[in-house]
Amino acid sequence: MNERWELKNMGNIMDYLDWRGDLLLEHSPFNEVDNLILSQLVYVNFDYIVPARWSAMKITVREAAERYFERYSEEEIEQFSYIVRISVPLLRKLAQCPRFAEAKLCKFEKSIDLDQIKQFAAMHIELSDGSTFIAYRGTDNTIVGWKENFNMSINTPVAAQYEAVRYLEDTTEEGTEALRLGGHSKGGNLAVYAAVMCHADIKPRIIEVYNNDGPGFDTKMLKSEAYQQMRERIRTIVPQSSVVGMLLEHEEEYIIVQSHVSLLMQHEAFSWEVLGGSFVRGENLEKKSELLDITLKSWLSQLDKTERKQFVSALFHVFEVGDIRTFEDLGRAKWQKINEMIRALNQSKEYKVVLIKTLKLLLKEGRKVFLSAGKKKSQQQTKDVRMLE
Repeated sequence: MNERWELKNMGNIMDYLDWRGDLLLEHSPFNEVDNLILSQLVYVNFDYIVPARWSAMKITVREAAERYFERYSEEEIEQFSYIVRISVPLLRKLAQCPRFAEAKLCKFEKSIDLDQIKQFAAMHIELSDGSTFIAYRGTDNTIVGWKENFNMSINTPVAAQYEAVRYLEDTTEEGTEALRLGGHSKGGNLAVYAAVMCHADIKPRIIEVYNNDGPGFDTKMLKSEAYQQMRERIRTIVPQSSVVGMLLEHEEEYIIVQSHVSLLMQHEAFSWEVLGGSFVRGENLEKKSELLDITLKSWLSQLDKTERKQFVSALFHVFEVGDIRTFEDLGRAKWQKINEMIRALNQSKEYKVVLIKTLKLLLKEGRKVFLSAGKKKSQQQTKDVRMLE
């Protein structure tokens, strides 16, 4: 009876703030759910609201919310990208919760550089327990941000990872407070990279690093002494159908959480189930997630660095020709623009060959992995039936 009641009443991070938002950190210490909330908050477009990295000024979450809703109308907010739109209500709710309303926001930095293929944003959140949470933004809706994600499978570090280290060192070198780093999606990867690669003087101040369904790293990075020294402080959290969080490699143990949606939609932080001050644990990754992970790793293993670079160049060349800068542009693209993109691909024989060859390989690997899984399942079922006989 009690178990049924608990399952029925599980919520998400917004419900958590309704349930526990009145509990100050002094009474209920910082936890994994708090981490996800602050990692999601940095998706809000805080330009000209939260003081910039070079400023000594700070504003509370309550003040930031007041400024934000004075600056933007509901109609304007509806025109923002999806990731911003779903994050704005979180800002509104945080401003009403004693747990976070007086937390101080500062050192906001955002940069998008098409030439360097860089999309980066981060800010400090100074908490009432005396610690500072440094939140790194994940991939937004920009095409350049997703191109940078693809480049992670080719080379480490990418431009945003360099920026993550520089930001951490520049904004904490004069302080002494304890630090927590975190981010969602690519932001989680940036948080880990910054913690591992920052100056030795900063590392003892880092309590924990949270990677919320963000990609891992290549084997060289994982085996490095710097990574091994930080490993025990890394908290990797993934949903049961994780895809993004399973990209590349993870050596640290990860926490599996339940989500109320399926497959790729589980990447969205608001779908993760919360009970009390913790996420609801899942026992294992779902089979589909494991098979997709095997497929992608098998596919990438058959492409050398040159082939990966060619694939990324070909794919994003098509977007550039069509002047597609965000995923909203892609969704709004009219047939004329789509035809231009197809025509550009047909005119570049080299890019067309690369895309077709690489995507065929992906489909081939996917078919092989899923057929193999189906065969094993069938064999196991036959074995189970024989045992019953």
